[in-house]
Amino acid sequence: MSAITNKVPFGQKLAFGVGMFANQMFPAILGIFMVSLVQSFGFSGWMWSLVYFFPRIFDAITDPIMGFISDNTKSKYGRRKPYVFIGAVLMGVAFTVMWQIYSDNALQYNFWYFFLWSVVFYLGLTFFSVPYVAMGYEMSNDFHERTNIMAVAQWIGQWAWVIAPWFWVIMDDPDWFTSQEVAIRELAAWVAVPCAIAAMIPAIFIKSKSTLDENYEPLNTSNIGGSLLKILQSFVDAFKIAEFRKICGATFLIFNAFNTVAALTYFVIVYKLFNGDAAATGIWVALFGCIGALGTTFIVIPAVTRMSKKMGKIRAFMWSQGISLIGYTMMYFLFVPGKPWLYLFALPFFSFGIGSLFTIMMSMTADVIDIDELNSGKRREGIFGAIYWWMVKVGFAIAGALSGIIIGVVGFNPDLATTDQQGAVDGLHAFFCFFPAVGTIFAMLIMKSYDVTEDRANEIREELDRRKSDINPDLDAKYQGGKLLSLVSKDLKGSAGTDIDFSGKSSSEIKKLYLGSLKKGLHGLCFSPYAEGQDIGDILSENQIRHRMEVIAPYTKWVRSFSCTEGNEFIPVAAREKGLKTMAGAWIEDNEKENDLEIQALIEQARNGNVDMAVVGNEVLLRGELSTEDIIDYIKLVKEALPGIPVGYVDAYYQFVQNQDLVDACDVILVNCYPFWEGCHIDQSTQYLQEMYKAVKKVSKGKPVIISETGWPSEGSTTGDAVASQGNAIKYFINVQSWANKEGIEIYYFSSFDESWKVHHEGDVGQRWGIWDKNEKLKNI
Repeated sequence: MSAITNKVPFGQKLAFGVGMFANQMFPAILGIFMVSLVQSFGFSGWMWSLVYFFPRIFDAITDPIMGFISDNTKSKYGRRKPYVFIGAVLMGVAFTVMWQIYSDNALQYNFWYFFLWSVVFYLGLTFFSVPYVAMGYEMSNDFHERTNIMAVAQWIGQWAWVIAPWFWVIMDDPDWFTSQEVAIRELAAWVAVPCAIAAMIPAIFIKSKSTLDENYEPLNTSNIGGSLLKILQSFVDAFKIAEFRKICGATFLIFNAFNTVAALTYFVIVYKLFNGDAAATGIWVALFGCIGALGTTFIVIPAVTRMSKKMGKIRAFMWSQGISLIGYTMMYFLFVPGKPWLYLFALPFFSFGIGSLFTIMMSMTADVIDIDELNSGKRREGIFGAIYWWMVKVGFAIAGALSGIIIGVVGFNPDLATTDQQGAVDGLHAFFCFFPAVGTIFAMLIMKSYDVTEDRANEIREELDRRKSDINPDLDAKYQGGKLLSLVSKDLKGSAGTDIDFSGKSSSEIKKLYLGSLKKGLHGLCFSPYAEGQDIGDILSENQIRHRMEVIAPYTKWVRSFSCTEGNEFIPVAAREKGLKTMAGAWIEDNEKENDLEIQALIEQARNGNVDMAVVGNEVLLRGELSTEDIIDYIKLVKEALPGIPVGYVDAYYQFVQNQDLVDACDVILVNCYPFWEGCHIDQSTQYLQEMYKAVKKVSKGKPVIISETGWPSEGSTTGDAVASQGNAIKYFINVQSWANKEGIEIYYFSSFDESWKVHHEGDVGQRWGIWDKNEKLKNI
């Protein structure tokens, strides 16, 4: 199977990677500076836990909201870049200000000052990080190129962890600063300014196309508020994907366990190896983080990237985490008082766990986003990135709280030497080594059954590409964009004479017109039988059909079905029970055996008195599955079996214009007319529909012409000038019904209910044609 390629220029990878430096430098320095809250400002263990936990929980809560906003932003700069830039500025300012605290102030004042400015800083981080991460997911759809992008970014980001540990040395060196608290006040600005600039780089240099013409959710106050339910549903949808649950669960365990003890690094080195003498520690605290990060930069990331290409992402993950377990064990035995150099032997192994995590997991997440698109028809990088990093940040928040709890549980006191609290120091050391090991083991068990291989990822991409090709209106086998204009010479500018003027009407007035038009009743409705989670081929229950028929019965006179087997045979029966007439259809395709079953079932239903009009096939020519002669033979067969019942065939209107034999074979001409699929603007859509109808009427030889399908989707991708939206769906419905009632045109509106299975055939727009949603709730009101 050939791989799908989408290579990204190195300059673009570099621009993305520079942003990762800022994304990692801020939390790296934050973790170092946080020690001063205990050492220099007297924060208690519970204060430490609170300032670690709550701002990060706030950050985690705002992330999904930012993901929704980012996914639906219309901007000439793209949907991500404006937020990345704003977040960069906000982070830089807030980080500088939050560290302007003084030991002379009251403890409570310092606590609340730092706490509140932390919230502002994390708000800036949300603005930056969620759209920034989504930019990375969008850069390529190639299985290995995604790993390359994340590897470059993580390689650059790791330099933050190389540089940051040296702040331990600088902060405690009297030649640099008179005290630790003076150090953090001045160093905060020196960190914030270059990091803010680095965070701006992706916003400035990564190429993004304009989204001004995209069909996104409106970002008004009410819609963003209502988006919380959509966000919750997105969480539910995301976690229905088993692979994503595993990625999030494993990341949470590894990252949470590692960061719980990472905050203890300073205390473990100073008190385990140097008996609490910070001055004697020299550069050893800095070397721990620096050499670990260098190992990640030059050993772990290149090795993991190569391993991922050679053996696949999941095996690379397993090997990396297995190596880290060796490192955690070595760290326990190589922390020997007076011999700090021994721990250096463990660092390369130790670094494999957290160092490989995001290179692999972020690449895996991009693969899972493809699975989500296959299931939902939507590209939701922002939401998935937000959910993934929500798990990371919640883990980080819990880790910070746990580190404070561990300090309290073991009874550690930074004012005492090791000799006065040997048990507490040994307890910190044990937690430091074995707590992340336990998290890693559980994560490996979770990922053991992860099965998105390179072959499967490529199959998914090929299916997505095929689907996009299939719904391209320029393909001969599908609705052809602007096809009508090749059949008629009339200028279609302007709107139809029967159209309602919406220009001076409020949204509530338009919705009132819509409800009034619906309550007047339709001539016919195309019946959508499949409930959420069902697909073509599933057996439909009689109760399910009756339930849905109960919903639509007050609004229509006729019901159209598309098949006579697999439970669809209950549709005409249920319609009859409600006093409705039926246009019953036999589904015809390139399968003679199945066709025979459908034809016989249709004939049987008609003979039982449940069919008022018989339909042999739907869009078979459009799909290119049978010849005109084959279809005509089936029509003749049904006409002979059902004298007295009108028999027809349904297809796109132009199939009848171009095929007189098909017109001759049918008792009634049944045409599907979709201005949307031909890319018609909503303002010309009714006139467009009328011309479709007239074109068929001219060749019908006086036979009845019925519009067997027409409609407008309430959500989804744009086709040419046709925009799928709730507002356009309402306007189209009102205008079509106005014209049909005035001219006496028989129309079967498509369709009754939204059906999610159609996303696999028509993309995201395919599942949003219903008057009612998938839960049988009336839409657009």
